[in-house]
Amino acid sequence: MLDDMNLPLGGVRVLDLTTIVFGPYATQLLADFGADVIKIEAPGGDPVRHVGVSRNPGMGALFLSANRNKRSLVLDLKRPAAKEALQRLIGSADMFVHNIRPEKISSLGFGPDDVLKLNPQIIYGGLHGYREDGLYGGRPAYDDVIQGASGVAGLFQQRDGEPQLVPSVIADKNAGLMASNGLVAGYVKRLRTGRGVYMECSMFEGLVSYNLIEHQSGSVFSPPEGEPGYARLLSRNRRPYKTKDGFICALPYTDKHWSSFWKISGMPDMAADVRFSDMSLRSKNIDDLYKISSKVFPTRSTSEWLELLAEADIPVGQVNTLQELKNDPHLTQLGFFRPYEHPTEGTIEIPDTPYQYDRSSLPIRRHQPSLGEHGREVLKEIGMKEAEIQVALGEKES
Repeated sequence: MLDDMNLPLGGVRVLDLTTIVFGPYATQLLADFGADVIKIEAPGGDPVRHVGVSRNPGMGALFLSANRNKRSLVLDLKRPAAKEALQRLIGSADMFVHNIRPEKISSLGFGPDDVLKLNPQIIYGGLHGYREDGLYGGRPAYDDVIQGASGVAGLFQQRDGEPQLVPSVIADKNAGLMASNGLVAGYVKRLRTGRGVYMECSMFEGLVSYNLIEHQSGSVFSPPEGEPGYARLLSRNRRPYKTKDGFICALPYTDKHWSSFWKISGMPDMAADVRFSDMSLRSKNIDDLYKISSKVFPTRSTSEWLELLAEADIPVGQVNTLQELKNDPHLTQLGFFRPYEHPTEGTIEIPDTPYQYDRSSLPIRRHQPSLGEHGREVLKEIGMKEAEIQVALGEKES
């Protein structure tokens, strides 16, 4: 059984000044790994507290999905007593993470140099829209904007003639994954050197590098050996296959896969077709390949294709709607959707993480906090007296 100190980041304290999704998702990953994440919110709270369906004000569905295993403290950093409280907290922390624009956080007195001066061993995480030393540094950024700027929306234009947005906040979430990696790497560096570090992770640069892994293509060479864009992914015929009664996604990939697929499809001679006889040739003729293969799938039901392709060891899966995911037999067997009794929101459902440590899932140690729920608790831990706490929390004047 995993408890706080048996978790990878047990005992690590994180001051989390992030909002929306990019930052909160990054810090939730740290919290899932066992870190004591203290979510420091402005008096109005994280704006996503008010996004989506809710049972109680300030506890919206999107907030619940990115803020488990955290504690909440409200500090109005425009007030000197609140600033002083945060400065004292910095002395007890291992990480300080924000996604406030660089000039604004510096004007509050909590830029990287300020914080590292207070605690030279701290990992300072600046989560920005754009790298601060570039032309776009300091600009506001949200998922839709970064999907466009990073080339993600443009991939749809290249393929279909007009740009589209992926119906998922992939810029925020992928940048959040990158940020959590960077923070943990910074912590490892501190374990080796004893010194803190300023780690900046930016959405735009992160999504550009992410997008170009496959799409840099021939432009990876200098001079270029071809245009950017991975042809297989840009084929208009690359889409879920329509079966007799639904849709599946299948990807015969190797020579063996395609040989088996043509046999199952009743077209064994296609394996010798000069357009498709090896991976290089298939890549050059990918539109034709997908067009021909797609005509076979309507001849059988989804369940028949799943069975036949699985027997041939060809990667295949049915197309699930969001509702159908809840009934996926694999996820059901794992108990992936975990019921949790929240003290104010009642029964909620928390998806498992992809991680297993010693064959155990990461535990849900703390419920998603109401605004300022742990203020007194946190400030008492750093030795503040009740009168000081009341001033820091704005309950009385100094």
